Amino acid sequence: MAAIVFDHVSKSYPIHRGQLLLRDRILSLLRRNSRERFFALTDVSFSLEHGESLALIGSNGAGKSTLLSLAAGVSQPNAGRLRVDGQVGTLLELGAGFHPDLTGAENVWINAALMGMSRAEAIRRFDSIVEFSGVGEFISEPLRTYSAGMTVRLAFSIAISLDPEVLVIDEVLGAVDEHFYKKCLAKILEFRHAGKTILCASHAVELLKMLCDRALWLEHGKIRAIGPIAEIVDAYRAA
Repeated sequence: MAAIVFDHVSKSYPIHRGQLLLRDRILSLLRRNSRERFFALTDVSFSLEHGESLALIGSNGAGKSTLLSLAAGVSQPNAGRLRVDGQVGTLLELGAGFHPDLTGAENVWINAALMGMSRAEAIRRFDSIVEFSGVGEFISEPLRTYSAGMTVRLAFSIAISLDPEVLVIDEVLGAVDEHFYKKCLAKILEFRHAGKTILCASHAVELLKMLCDRALWLEHGKIRAIGPIAEIVDAYRAA
C-alpha cells in the first residue's frame, strides 16, 4: 500500500467580493452552488510509496501549501479521493498554535497534546524537546518574551519528537539561525535515512534536491510535470 495517494483531487474556496449587506450575505450562503469559486488544486493525481520523498515546486500561489494541508489532514478535498497510510508529522506554520502569555513549557504540554501525544509520552519526551530546541534557559518564561527564531525552534522540536511515518514539511525554517538550520536539516535527513516518507515544499531547490528523490511541479493548481527531481528542477528553471 502506498504511503500517500491523491486520486483526481480538487480543492476550491468561495470567492468573496468585498463587503455585502446582511441579506445579501445570507442569500450568498444559501446559494452555495452558484457562488464563484477559486480552485487552489484541480484534478491532482499522484502516489508516494513508503520510504520515498517528493518535493513540491512551483511559484507562489501554485497550490503547494494547499496540497500539503490536505496530506496533513488539516483540510479536506472538495472532489476526488485522498489516502495517507501511517502517522503524519507536520512542519506547517510552526508555532501557529502557541499562546504568547503561556510559558514555553506550558506551550510544550498543550501542543504535544494537540498533536496526539499522551501525557506519559509528553513527560518522557519533554527534556529531549527542550534540549533540541536550545531554549532551556527560557523554558519557564512567557512565550511573548521569545524571539521569532526561538519560537520556531521550540515548535520544530515538538513536531519532530513524534517520530512519524510520514513527514509533511512546508518552508518553515526561515527565522532560525544557521546553527539550528543545520541541526534541523540533519534531523530531517535522519528521518529520510530511516525510511520515512517525506513530502515537502520549498523555494530552495538545492535543499529539495538533497532531501527528495522526485519532484512534482504545480502550476495554477494543476500538475505540470512529475519525475526525477533533477529533471523537473531543470525544466522548472528553464521555464
